[in-house]
Amino acid sequence: MLVFFVVVFAIYFLTNFYIFLKGYRIITDSGNFRLFYTIIYIVLASTFIAGKIFERNHSSVLTDILNIIGGFWMAFMLYGFLSLLLSDIIFPITRITGLLSVHGIPLFRKWSFLMTLTLSAGLIIYGFINAIIPVVKKYDIVINKPAGEIKNFRIAAVSDIHLGSIIRKRSIIKLSGMLKKINPDVVLLLGDIVDGEIGPVLRDDLLSYFTCPKCRDGLYAITGNHEYIGGAATTIPYIEKHGIRILKDEVITLDGGIQLIGRLDRDGARFNRKERLPLSELMKQVDLSKPVILLDHQPLRLSETVKAGVDLQLSGHTHNGQLWPINYITQMIYEISYGYKKIGNTQFIVSSGFGLWGPRVRSGSRAEVLEINLTFSDSTSQHIN
Repeated sequence: MLVFFVVVFAIYFLTNFYIFLKGYRIITDSGNFRLFYTIIYIVLASTFIAGKIFERNHSSVLTDILNIIGGFWMAFMLYGFLSLLLSDIIFPITRITGLLSVHGIPLFRKWSFLMTLTLSAGLIIYGFINAIIPVVKKYDIVINKPAGEIKNFRIAAVSDIHLGSIIRKRSIIKLSGMLKKINPDVVLLLGDIVDGEIGPVLRDDLLSYFTCPKCRDGLYAITGNHEYIGGAATTIPYIEKHGIRILKDEVITLDGGIQLIGRLDRDGARFNRKERLPLSELMKQVDLSKPVILLDHQPLRLSETVKAGVDLQLSGHTHNGQLWPINYITQMIYEISYGYKKIGNTQFIVSSGFGLWGPRVRSGSRAEVLEINLTFSDSTSQHIN
């Protein structure tokens, strides 16, 4: 973890320094403009780190503001770096080809920085609007197994809410309204209910605003990696106190013999030094003649799920990259970064999530709630619409 934080901090510092120098070079030294620029830049670049440090010790409205500003700054870092890097690639080409004279270099640098600000602002504004307007993503799934008298079964699944300093009361109320409209038979929360530090959630008791159909007898959840970041010993009891049953390497049976397996997040071992149960052990409690649904926060080791004979796995975690072009990176890391895929007889759905981490910006994916309409059939075919 120490090595991880050192690497992340180094990247954060070097990226900021690179962008800072680009702006510093185009500012004239008259009127203390460079001094003002330096002060403002340092303040903005420090907000994210300061917000996380202060939040750990005492959550307040101030730390929320720092985290919000710092999140937007991180989005600017990404797009500022990419835009300026592109200009650095174009610059030698224009010089070699003679398209740019020596006298035109200062103007090129000025316009490349101004275009960077404009492009970054446009992408961030678009991503912010995209992030605050979640959609319902519908899947129609056929499972070739009987579920007693039940022929159709509707699931509402939500991953990566990330309640905290950025996703707060208004968002959780909006989520509750979306679940009410779906009117599901069961509600499943696929991990990362809390963003990290539990302080911002406890301060306003954010889960007290969460209402949903079937909350009393049909609301289940699993842990994500973020449930462990702020301390699972506090975070998990808080979630469970609000009527959310967290399945910790457990198998439960719903109406019609529908079996639900909830796995602890694989990253929990890094925090509590206790490995989760192997899927093969959990499958010993399962009747494979009945439908089997697996909840696993991170969509990894999918071949293990297929081999075990699971019918449907629901996951989140990836955010589908959240920020463009990071979604292309997650597509290279995960066999399924987003959406639906069938491997063998197992069907997988990976959600981009309802909330977000860091910037309240989604330029590479949409915020969503899943509506999964299951049909149980004895036919030998499975399909998705």
